[in-house]
Amino acid sequence: MMRSRITYRLIVFILAFAFGIFFSMPSFTNSQNGKKVSLGLDLQGGLYMLLSVQTESAIISKIKTIASAIKYDTDKNDILVDRLKADENGINISLLDGDDAKRLDEILTKISGVEVQKDGLNYRVLLTPQEKIDTSKYAVDQAVETIRNRLDQFGLAEPTVIKQGEDKILVELPGIKSAADEQRAMDLIAKSAHLQLMAVDEKRQDIAQTMNEDEAAAYGDLLLSDAKNPRYKYLVNEIPILDGSMLVDARVAFDNQTNMPIINFTLNAQGAAKFGDFTGANVGKRLAIVLDNRVYSAPSINERIGGGSGQISGGFSIEEARDIAIALRSGALIAPVNLEEKRSIGPSLGQQSIDQSMIALSLGAVLVLLFMVLVYGLAGVLANIALVVNILLLIAVMALFGATLTLPGMAGILLTIGMAVDANVIINERIRELLKEGHNIHTCIQKGYQNAMSAIVDSNLTTLITSAALYAYGTGPVKGFAVTMSIGIIASMLTAILGTHGMFEFLSRKIERGSSVLWFGYRIKRG
Repeated sequence: MMRSRITYRLIVFILAFAFGIFFSMPSFTNSQNGKKVSLGLDLQGGLYMLLSVQTESAIISKIKTIASAIKYDTDKNDILVDRLKADENGINISLLDGDDAKRLDEILTKISGVEVQKDGLNYRVLLTPQEKIDTSKYAVDQAVETIRNRLDQFGLAEPTVIKQGEDKILVELPGIKSAADEQRAMDLIAKSAHLQLMAVDEKRQDIAQTMNEDEAAAYGDLLLSDAKNPRYKYLVNEIPILDGSMLVDARVAFDNQTNMPIINFTLNAQGAAKFGDFTGANVGKRLAIVLDNRVYSAPSINERIGGGSGQISGGFSIEEARDIAIALRSGALIAPVNLEEKRSIGPSLGQQSIDQSMIALSLGAVLVLLFMVLVYGLAGVLANIALVVNILLLIAVMALFGATLTLPGMAGILLTIGMAVDANVIINERIRELLKEGHNIHTCIQKGYQNAMSAIVDSNLTTLITSAALYAYGTGPVKGFAVTMSIGIIASMLTAILGTHGMFEFLSRKIERGSSVLWFGYRIKRG
């Protein structure tokens, strides 16, 4: 004879139910308190963009960075260089004194990813083919990470930024509804935020306004526009003193005299050392602060500047200064990005998708619930209770991990509903088989769970493996489907096996005294 009892299975099930209720309620009630599931782009509307990365620019930037390092080392070691010029393919170096060749060779051998061609006192430094490939790949990966960091600091909920193909980036921004927010987000994404400190060519700056870019290049210079007055040109050395890769922080502040927003930046130890050495050796000359190839200021150096700090002023609004500071902190894009495709998804379309999905989800759930009750009686009711707890657990876990719910994710929930009761279907069928053989109900329930366990574990394990593969190799919508499927399957192992078994044990006395037709939809043939 069975005895009704509270077992660890029932206790775990009750705790799971309480956990699901507590952490899923903010998502259902749209409460501002507690974590909740965010809706994806296809459900709440927003901005979809496909970007392409100009990897060729990353290679040129890499060459200029190497040239800057070579210039710093040659100046530091008093190596007499007649010419040091960087182009899109490599770096040309000409020495004045053959005695410096050995020291220059030592400097160049320490640079990885380059090959050196030497002709007397003339050197040609080129990136190796593998280094070009690695630089291009890094440019795309760095762009993905940088854009994601910028959008996180921008305050958007659950932006999607993923790599597509070799040089494409998919960006989805749920919740972007106004044209102003859309434009601001696009500007923040596209901003290179490439900070450079460059020496002004004092010898030729007076004639810079009459020069063109080709004439400037002949002197190893660049012709850059003033950020405030684009008609005014600055002639600066094409080899930067240092760049934004050495920047560690950027914050908005206010100028003490004008009370206008400015951006204070801080360099790392290497950048601070270079900055200090240059300013100390060039007192009385001007230093151009260049952001995205525009000169924001070109102050005269009055003394050596230590500490690695500086500021950018350019008549910014507070919002502009804040966005530039965000871009600088999150890192410069080493290669520019182009907008290949843009789509704005309105909230009405998102609401329509939600309504249609909820109809499908509700209809599917009701049909499953009815099927379980009609076929398996009160055992089906217990399975339905476990199913409800399973859905609550699924929403609760998604909310805790900050997951985003998309249309494919809702499809995953619907499929999870069917698969969650599948375990109880197997268990109830095993119980029916044992009832048919004439065993008592207690034995049928215990052996029914034992006999069904291997089939349930195998089917759920194969589904989890498939979901893991979809998550690892799929894109955003496919990942959403895989996440909901995986969480739902794991939760069903808890609710459908432990939960229903615990409820059977607690109600065992009533089951024994009741009708097998009422409880399992099967009439026991009594001798």
